[in-house]
Amino acid sequence: MNSELLVSDARHFRIDYAINPYMDTAIQPDTEATLAEHQAIVAAHLAAGRKIEYLPSAPECPDMVFTANAALIRGDRAVLGSPPPERRAEIPYFRAWLSERRYEVVTAPYSFSGQGDALACGDLLLAAHGQRTDARMLDVLASELDYEVVALRTSGARWYDLDLAVGVISPGMLAYCPEALDEGSVRTLRGLGLDLIEVSVEEAARFALNLVSDGVTVTMTQGAPVLAAALRERGLETVELDTTELAKGGGGIRCTALALDNPPAAVRR
Repeated sequence: MNSELLVSDARHFRIDYAINPYMDTAIQPDTEATLAEHQAIVAAHLAAGRKIEYLPSAPECPDMVFTANAALIRGDRAVLGSPPPERRAEIPYFRAWLSERRYEVVTAPYSFSGQGDALACGDLLLAAHGQRTDARMLDVLASELDYEVVALRTSGARWYDLDLAVGVISPGMLAYCPEALDEGSVRTLRGLGLDLIEVSVEEAARFALNLVSDGVTVTMTQGAPVLAAALRERGLETVELDTTELAKGGGGIRCTALALDNPPAAVRR
């Protein structure tokens, strides 16, 4: 998992609008610092042995660095994201990139935050609705990508995408913040039979769960020492990076990487 990732770049990253609680047009990221943050993230992926594909950002797309919202991919099929109007100019670039690489591209018929709201966990798909993703998309994802969908809801706009509330460490292990999910979703996660790591709301608010794990190395933000220690206790290597500038756009490490290697469903006999 997460052995092949699509990234863009932070060259055009800026705050032109506010579509989540973290964005403020009066607080602009420092361009050089943001570039350095993103370059360090990519370097960490490469050092972990992950393959990186690259799509240049477009000047009119200030959030294109957050590639996770572009789509959800399984095997050779990709369901495109359908983001808020402010980010829709990104989607044709991702459609073209995926089509050129012979993915079968499916247009989302409803609002959909891509991988931001849909986290693959083996043959399960943890999928949130109610903030950026229309509930009807869950049936679309189940049908188009042949996942067993686990429906979840976050507890408010602070957790506008699921990848701020839940982090997939391996197919058998999740980290999650109970306060970031509604009560029914917490019960659902606890009933899956997985190894669960509880994360405090304080660490989750610093984008601790917005991480990329390949089951061996967890690339995550700085400022979450309790989660990092829990991961190391389970035998995982952690790489903790600064995401101060990217956080001004409401994103972290997971947001900047779209997984390309979710395997297709096993052939049923």
